Amino acid sequence: MSHDTKAVLVKLGDSGQTIAAAEQDVRGRRVVDAGGDDLGKVDDLLIDREERRVRFLRVEHGGVLGIGATATFIPVEAVSDVTDDTVRVDLTRQKIEQAPKYDPEVVEETGYYEDVYWYYGYAPFFSPRGVAAPYPVPPTRR
Repeated sequence: MSHDTKAVLVKLGDSGQTIAAAEQDVRGRRVVDAGGDDLGKVDDLLIDREERRVRFLRVEHGGVLGIGATATFIPVEAVSDVTDDTVRVDLTRQKIEQAPKYDPEVVEETGYYEDVYWYYGYAPFFSPRGVAAPYPVPPTRR
């Protein structure tokens, strides 16, 4: 069985769609890592056009008033808690800072989304059923 690994993901803000329950729309909330350190804010959500599901948080950090800010994509599987003000992820700042960099010129051609899933230790949502490891994948110990 073959799966298309080039899923069409779009920003929720560009899709013309909305989150059904307004309280579940986490855009604008602060993102904190597993230790409670601030990582930035949820700038937008990347949704799977076909299945109409949120797949990534687009977290913006750095810059001044949005100028010079950097975007990082975090799979929704990493979200461990959501409050009225914050989204907590089960990742460390260091892990996120070393994630594959986003380049809008080559993002689709290089399998960026798949790289991000595997980097964080999650099976991509478009992996064939029964082949991908269950996630979250526990860290390997040496």
